[in-house]
Amino acid sequence: MVENVSLTDLWKSSKWQLEDKHIQQIIAFAGRSGRLRDGNDSSEELREYLTQVPSDFLSRYAEECLDPKGRFDNSGLALQDIINQVGNRLGFNVTSGRYRGTTGQIGFDGAWLSAEGHLIVVEVKTTDAYRLDLNVIANYRRALIMEGKSTGDCSSILIVVGREDTGDLEAQIRGSRHAWDIRLISVDALTRLMKLKEEVDDPKIVRKIGDILIPREFTKLDGIIDIVFSAAEDVLQGDTLLERSDPAETPTKKSPTGPILLAGTFHELCLSRIEQSTGMLLVKKSRTTYQSSDSSKALICMTSKEYASGSPSSHYWFGFHRYQKEILETCSASYVAFGCGSERQLLLIPFPDFVPWLDEMNTTTSPDDYYWHVRILAKDGDLTLLRKPGYEPIQLSSFLLH
Repeated sequence: MVENVSLTDLWKSSKWQLEDKHIQQIIAFAGRSGRLRDGNDSSEELREYLTQVPSDFLSRYAEECLDPKGRFDNSGLALQDIINQVGNRLGFNVTSGRYRGTTGQIGFDGAWLSAEGHLIVVEVKTTDAYRLDLNVIANYRRALIMEGKSTGDCSSILIVVGREDTGDLEAQIRGSRHAWDIRLISVDALTRLMKLKEEVDDPKIVRKIGDILIPREFTKLDGIIDIVFSAAEDVLQGDTLLERSDPAETPTKKSPTGPILLAGTFHELCLSRIEQSTGMLLVKKSRTTYQSSDSSKALICMTSKEYASGSPSSHYWFGFHRYQKEILETCSASYVAFGCGSERQLLLIPFPDFVPWLDEMNTTTSPDDYYWHVRILAKDGDLTLLRKPGYEPIQLSSFLLH
């Protein structure tokens, strides 16, 4: 390790030095002391680092904090920070709580605010072996309401427990006067929910996934069934390289630049090339959306199989959605990337260059969606954007990553 280099800087410059490290080792590298304390630089550095790493790392770090054979000092504190970052990945505006309670400070572990204004007071426990005082957690929620952070109708409590066998705690909650305001979830289920959110793209489905954590009256199950099937359909669409199939074209068996890859791998390889080329450090937000930790930079990355247009040309098809355009419009530096058959044939186009072309593309409109048809022709080593009849194609080869 290099002295006086922050975890975030080290991640940006030399990921390999951190990729295989245990969370205990990561904490030891953080700040001057390598020990987590309220308000110290080690805590701030760890939290900043967690905003940069992929979700798989968060899941692994959580498992390491909970491993009974590898217990270490600060494991519960580190788990609290990891779970708060999971909340951030789920789309909540997260306020981290204190590690240890103190007089005059509200002792919540995390406060998660949804885009719709619902506040979730989060309590993180490595185990449910000890009985919780639910009144104490309810008082945290009440104190936040008194401070004007929320209202009783727009707030609730989420208890995140390290183990899945939570029968005793469930019974305690059901028998308490706070039962209608509390939900319980295991760390494993919460991290799986985070990964599901990253595999869907439709913002409506993303919001519904977050809503699962909010107490609801579930006598009628239509809402849960709607989430299950909507998410499954969106994930299924993402399991192919093509964003939406174009029935007018026939896919070829493989790309001239290499074999067809699985969609997840294709996206990851494209992102890796973009980060290496631009120096940007981006975190996955949904199937096609990536953002910097401060949300100042955004990338929509889409992939397509090769489609035959007749020798010696071929082309690629993408659906660019209205909600993707809205995401890019909120950031100061935005890009669209098109993986054409392989990560080795990758276009990276600044959004200000791309957006004027949209009016000259064909569109599809439905009650729930609106998207532009992005058709890219490959011929004699050149890539061009095909537009509506009457408009000249646009040369794209200058946007190829080399």
